[in-house]
Order: sequence, then structure tokens, then C-alpha cells
Amino acid sequence: MTTLATPVPVVLLHALSLRATMWEAQAGALRALGHRVLAPDQRGFGATPLGDEPPSLDTVADDLARTLDEHGIERAALAGSSMGGYAAMAFLRRFPDRVAGLALMSARATADSPEAATQRLQFAHVVQDEKAGRPLVERVTPALLGATTRRRNPELLARVLADARAADPAALAWAQRAIAARPDSTDVLRAARVPAVVIAGAEDALVAADESRHVADALPHARLVTVARAGHLQPLEAPEKVTAALGRLLAEIAATDHDRPATPVGADTGNRGLAC
Repeated sequence: MTTLATPVPVVLLHALSLRATMWEAQAGALRALGHRVLAPDQRGFGATPLGDEPPSLDTVADDLARTLDEHGIERAALAGSSMGGYAAMAFLRRFPDRVAGLALMSARATADSPEAATQRLQFAHVVQDEKAGRPLVERVTPALLGATTRRRNPELLARVLADARAADPAALAWAQRAIAARPDSTDVLRAARVPAVVIAGAEDALVAADESRHVADALPHARLVTVARAGHLQPLEAPEKVTAALGRLLAEIAATDHDRPATPVGADTGNRGLAC
């Protein structure tokens, strides 16, 4: 008699300025398919306290490892949007054996250029200023959405602006400093022998198409999905398309886990069938 595999747990990691509620559509759909879904607020966002540790994505990765331990989860698929993608890559670097699959959205594999890092650090400084912080958030937040979304879906723009206004300036600064200090993750992705999908927005003004292609090319078993008329926040701008891409990824993970021989975690099994 064939034993059906338990659906792989899924962790949804939110973007900067937002919180776990950005994943409501995907979380509901994946739970309906039988998956266990965790959508934690990163430290400083939502109901999670910021704490007093210095800014580091390694700290965020360790937070996630503790969350998985608390829920009795050894291995999970990670889906990260923007800042969440950087958190997923940090987790992959520190805990590769615990990653069953990856979905990366609007996140670069490379480290920031000196100019980009300087811009993040300037943002971190200004956003905590009582007078200049709020206008800065109002000015930069609309760029998270594509031009089509801003034109056709003003309600979503209002929602994203409301989340950004509600975010703790100290948490925004902490996260930007952590992201600015991240290392290049290209080699980490190249070593990841797990099913993966990279989702890009055709109207993303913050992460260029060639940067998303670089992420997909680095992952041995990845495919690139470009979502038309979406910007930086595809889970909110095109929820059905992102849910479908995640569902396909989880099916690939299930098939890979079912067929995977009992080899050490991290060993190259030579399975290139998921690349496209």
C-alpha cells in the first residue's frame, strides 16, 4: 500500500515595511491544500518586538530557526518577498539542511553596491527623524507597486501606505542596516539542490529583470516566472499567479522528496529535471 507523503510545511516571509498579513491570500490557499503554513512577523514588525540585537540578517535567520523549532518543524519550503527573500537566503546560508525548497521574489543574490548600501544607511538615518521620517515613507512607498497597480488598484496602494505608516521607524532602520550589510549569496544559491522558483514583476522599479535572472540562473533547479503588470510586491499585486507558482513549487518538492534516495543532505543527486 502506498503511503501519501505529508505536505511540506511552508514559511512565508514578508517584505520591508509590511507584515505577515501581506500573505493572506497565499496562506489561505496553501492551507486549503493541506500545507502547514507559518507567516511570522519579522522582528520589529507586526506583533514581534525588535529586541536589542545589532542589525543582522543572521539574527533574522536564527529567529526563524527558533520559530520552526517551536512548531516542531525540521524542514520547510521558504517563500520570501524582498526583505523576506534576503531573510530566506540568510537562513539557507546558516541552515541549508532545513530548506526543502525556495521561492524568491524581488530579492538580489548579490550584495549591495557601495552606492546602494549608502542609500539604505541614509534611509535608516532619516526614517527615524521625527520631522523627515514620515515624508520619506510617503515618498518611497508607492514605488513598491507597479505603475499598473497604482493606476488600477488605488485601494491596494492605500493599504500598503497604511502598513508603511504603521511600521516602527526603528524597525525600518534596523532592517535596512541589516540588508545593507548582507553578503553576496550567489554561491549559497548555487549549492542549493532543492526545487526553486524566482518570481519577478515586469514593472518592478527596484529589482531589475537581469537581477532576477541572475538569481534564477544561480539556483540549479529553478525556473523564472515574470508576472506581467506587477511591480515589487507580486503576492499582493497578482495573488492568484503567485499562489499558482507556489503550488507548483510545492508539488515539485513533493515529487523530489518522494523520489529522493537516502543520500546525505546537500549531496548532488544529479537531478536537473526541475530546471527550466
